[in-house]
Amino acid sequence: MRIKVKVKPNSRHALIEPQIDGTLIVRVKSPPKEGKANQELIKSLSLFYSLPPSHIQITSGAHRKEKTVTILKRN
Repeated sequence: MRIKVKVKPNSRHALIEPQIDGTLIVRVKSPPKEGKANQELIKSLSLFYSLPPSHIQITSGAHRKEKTVTILKRN
């Protein structure tokens, strides 16, 4: 499954906000440096979907706020 994600780094609270159009706004506390915000994004999505972090991949937009994330199915 592919989802569109908009990441908001340096937020006060970590939060996932589903939107009507199916995209997610993900607020992370980490700064967008050295991949820290992406790591926190993957961790947050793994908790949200109850999947291990290895099942979540950033497929495009790794260095942008708008990303496409692929969620792999459980075996």
